[in-house]
Amino acid sequence: MKTHGRWRKLGRVFCPDGSSPWMRTHAAVPIAQSLGGDLFRVYFSARDANGRSHTGYVVIDITRPEVILARGEEPVLAPGELGAFDDSGAMATWLTPTSDGDRLYYIGWNLGVTVPFRNAIGLAVSRAPNSPVFERYAPGPIVDRTMSEPHFCASCCVLRDGAQWRMWYLSCTEWRTQASGPEHRYHIKYATSEDGVHWRRDGLVAIDYASDAEVAISRPSVVRDADVWRMWYSYRTHKYRIGYAESEDAVRWVRRDDASGIDVSDDGWDADMIEYPFVFDHAGRRYMLYNGNGYGATGFGVAVLD
Repeated sequence: MKTHGRWRKLGRVFCPDGSSPWMRTHAAVPIAQSLGGDLFRVYFSARDANGRSHTGYVVIDITRPEVILARGEEPVLAPGELGAFDDSGAMATWLTPTSDGDRLYYIGWNLGVTVPFRNAIGLAVSRAPNSPVFERYAPGPIVDRTMSEPHFCASCCVLRDGAQWRMWYLSCTEWRTQASGPEHRYHIKYATSEDGVHWRRDGLVAIDYASDAEVAISRPSVVRDADVWRMWYSYRTHKYRIGYAESEDAVRWVRRDDASGIDVSDDGWDADMIEYPFVFDHAGRRYMLYNGNGYGATGFGVAVLD
């Protein structure tokens, strides 16, 4: 299987048509779940008329991904109860399969006053493998701000590695005051766990800022190959691009953004920005789901590694 090179875009897969109240716009942060054969359920985050994130899904055949075979009529995850960490949105960020069901890690949104928003990471679980029915593990978050991480945590990648669980997650390091309003800065840190619920966070930075002008590094997607760990992620100063890094131990990473193998198109739905990659292998090929313009407002597409 080809593990590194140039990505060939296969086109846009799905964008909401605005007909569903909870899915007016956006199909952001796509996640692929294998259903057997060439079938995949793709989870994504949509927004209602008030801009609140809901998690939904479509089913596709990866050999003809432009054809939507099924669509969830109701959200898999909806915003939480009033005052909870996710009352302004529940945005899925990673799916980790287990023998007794799947774990859906998601971003809980709160709207702010002094700053626009605050995020934390929640967990929902399914009762059976490959089931689109999830229940919240707890009403509160499993990864939130702490004494040493005082702002917020968000999008994550969670992989099981033997008895250990590994997480790479977005960590906000500051808000800066700009003429246009508060501007966040976040990069990617690393955590470990024995159960996938309780996490040890030692402040280890996996992907750090390339310059003082960089304001966002998000949505890590990690793949372990025989010789190296690989990560694709989003980064931006003004407009998102997809970056790439390599590691020998999954902890210390070397950024090689010029080797990500994918960039914006000359025109169309992903010509202005490209972000939120999800990389997965199937039938000897490596695929990437990703978003384009407007942080998912133009839907998501798929590419294959040539």
